[in-house]
Amino acid sequence: MAGISKKILLAHLAIIAANVIYGINYVVAKGIMPDYFPPRVAIIFRVVSATIIFWVIGLFYPKDAISKADFLRLALCGFFGIALNQIMFFEGLNLTTPINASIIMVGIPILVLVFAHFMLHEKITKNKITGIALGMTGAGYLILQGGGGSFTSGTFLGNLFIFINASSYAFFLVLVKPLMIKYPPLTIMKWIFTFGLIYVLPVSVGLLGEPDYTGIPVNIWMSLGYIVVFSTVVAYFLNNYSLKVISPTINSAYIYLQPFLATVVALFAGEDQLTWTEIVAALFIFSGVYFVSFKGVKTG
Repeated sequence: MAGISKKILLAHLAIIAANVIYGINYVVAKGIMPDYFPPRVAIIFRVVSATIIFWVIGLFYPKDAISKADFLRLALCGFFGIALNQIMFFEGLNLTTPINASIIMVGIPILVLVFAHFMLHEKITKNKITGIALGMTGAGYLILQGGGGSFTSGTFLGNLFIFINASSYAFFLVLVKPLMIKYPPLTIMKWIFTFGLIYVLPVSVGLLGEPDYTGIPVNIWMSLGYIVVFSTVVAYFLNNYSLKVISPTINSAYIYLQPFLATVVALFAGEDQLTWTEIVAALFIFSGVYFVSFKGVKTG
């Protein structure tokens, strides 16, 4: 029993850490586009680098044979979880605001709940619905109090791209779950990024000549490094590691923590002050995560 409890704890800690990284990524990614890197150039740097890193790390671990029947699912995961997901996120963020993007992304748990119900036969329980509603309320309240969204015609296309990104990511979380049960996370990461790279290259490689690489400041290169190492390699690994133990619905519920965790980072950096907005939002968010993740829900 102790071993199972430890697995569950590590899975929850992994997804919390991944969402801290994702929460910071909204601002970091927005800062490099479009002045220094067109969206798809940032993506190709991200996917190529992550693919190489995963395969190099894989050299130091035993090889796991992939069943031929699973390659189609891996290819679909590469499309929805890497190519479509990242292209829509970067292109969308380039055309809208980080606040708009974060508001739309809080819809992911609802999409995951629906996909998991039909694809994995997960039950839609009252606790899950209550938790998602509480989490969405807290996250939305915190985001809107931070400045509000701007859903005007000028950001419509960007908002649409972010919604496609959210839908694609939600579908990916459900699609990859059966694979995570069968194979180690590193094996899955190697293959889905390889397939993702195959999809990304044809629509991105022609844009590599656009940036003025000699005029890019050091801090922008550091931001790109953060996106590659943390938002891609580390966060994807942690996210998929958690899926070995917890369900896609529980995993996605932690997305509600992103705006709260970004606020906590700002507090520690001395760039913000604790107000009742953060306290009230935190109560709703943590209550929501509790209902989805722990109250009457099996963590498998």
